[in-house]
Order: sequence, then C-alpha cells, then structure tokens
Amino acid sequence: MPKHTEHRHMPYEAGQIFDLVADVARYPEFLPWTAAARIRSRRPIAGGEEIEADLVISFKVFRERFGSRVRLYPEAGKIDTAYLDGPFKYLISHWQVRPAEGGGCVVDFSVDFEFRNPVLQKLIGVVFDQAMRRVVSAFEARAKALYG
Repeated sequence: MPKHTEHRHMPYEAGQIFDLVADVARYPEFLPWTAAARIRSRRPIAGGEEIEADLVISFKVFRERFGSRVRLYPEAGKIDTAYLDGPFKYLISHWQVRPAEGGGCVVDFSVDFEFRNPVLQKLIGVVFDQAMRRVVSAFEARAKALYG
C-alpha cells in the first residue's frame, strides 16, 4: 500500500522541528487537508509523552475523522504515530529529527497507510507521493514562518 519516505536537511534547530511536529493541535493552521484536530488525552511514558488525538481530513468530497496514538520522545528526537480508529485499515508514521553536522537538522519522515474504502484508496493512490511531499513542505514552510 502507499508508503512514502522523506529525508530533508533544514536550517532550524532539531528541537524546533520536533516541537512543530509534536504540536498536533495546531495542524489545521498549516497542514493541507487537515480541517480539525482535537487532543483526546495526554500521559507521560518512559522517555516522553503519549498523546491520543483526532484529526479531521478533508479531501475533495471526502471528510473523515481518524484517531491516532502519538508517542513523543524529545531526547531522541523521535515521534511515532499509530492508528486507533477511523477510515484506515492501518496507518503508521515516524519522524526522526536530529542535529546536523555544520548546523540545522536532518529530518527523516516515513508514512505507510491503507484506507478501508477502495474508492478513497484509489483516489489517494494517484496523488500520494505528491501529497506527502506537500505535507512535509507544509511543515518546512511553517518552520520558516515561526523560526525565520
């Protein structure tokens, strides 16, 4: 099913990018196709924090809510997301943010998912890579707006 990976060097501190990705509640302000976000719960875990969140994704005529469990590991610069409920068969994403030699940071992102609805799956399949690049670019643009 659709899988996508990105590897980017960004001229920002690793902690800034980590905080930006970790701030799920603000995704509707800048992330394409994200109509709403709600944090269900937060709790500490070993090495970080676990958030359960709902996102509402709106794409053409489709509008779907899904829940996910986001594990934040700030010291490791790692964010892991696992699917809880909604329109997917599964959804897994990973972010790794680390300082780059010579300044800035290196960001590795991967996502793998499949929709339950074959029509929606086919629709996203046509534009999947482009859409994922646009999502990562939206994080980059947000970083530029916030951190200059």
